Amino acid sequence: MRLKVSHTTRYIFPSEVNFGLQQVRKTPKETDQQTIHGWTTTIQGGQSQLSFTDYHNNHVELVSFEKGTTELVLTSAGEVQIADSYGVVGRHRGPAPLWLYRQSTDLTKIGQGVKALARQVEGATELERMHNLSALVLQAVGYDKSVKAVDRNVEQILEDGNGVCQDHTHLFLACARDMGLPARYVSGYLMLDTQTTQEAMHAWAEAYVDGLGWVGFDVSNAISPDARYVRVATGLDYSQAAPVTGMRIGGEGEALAVEIEVVQQ
Repeated sequence: MRLKVSHTTRYIFPSEVNFGLQQVRKTPKETDQQTIHGWTTTIQGGQSQLSFTDYHNNHVELVSFEKGTTELVLTSAGEVQIADSYGVVGRHRGPAPLWLYRQSTDLTKIGQGVKALARQVEGATELERMHNLSALVLQAVGYDKSVKAVDRNVEQILEDGNGVCQDHTHLFLACARDMGLPARYVSGYLMLDTQTTQEAMHAWAEAYVDGLGWVGFDVSNAISPDARYVRVATGLDYSQAAPVTGMRIGGEGEALAVEIEVVQQ
């Protein structure tokens, strides 16, 4: 399947920005399953300083603000050819060692709730256990698109019992790591059946399964990623795979607007 993607992030500042740097992770990964065609990023109100590959093998563009700007617009667009591999990404790539993905973060710190949920997982093989874990996470935390908080840890998510794809992914990661498997956060694009425009990227998990390598699990949609999914960035949690992160001096209290369009070619 060939998908056309456009992703615009627009910041409007109430006062001039004196200085700022943003790390942009919007460029899809080149893998055995996906080939990138004509991907570009255009910038208004800033300029690209350099690009690099981070330790999670993500493509990162470093963008500086134009001094005195009151608006920054980052638009990334291109086409991606995707082969359906039934969620299997395969061998580990990049400089980060595999053991790193067993480590917890502030957002995925393992507590008693996570341990109790992980103990419920059954299955004869690692792959079966990961599929069963995905189902248990969705049972424990219902999908609720009204949830906007991005800083809840997994114990808070379990206690609240509701969340979105980011929350499902974090809880899956914590449980998988508690079960001894490397697991990582994935941010990317998903072609929806009901609409072409979206307000946020999608998120899902990948666990490293013996004999298969990395395998994806979209807890929120109860499937493994197929040819409708575009892998963009990976990390230990959302903070390491977010589309835009950074710092600035001035312009506090900004308004943010995001528009994403994913269509089949």
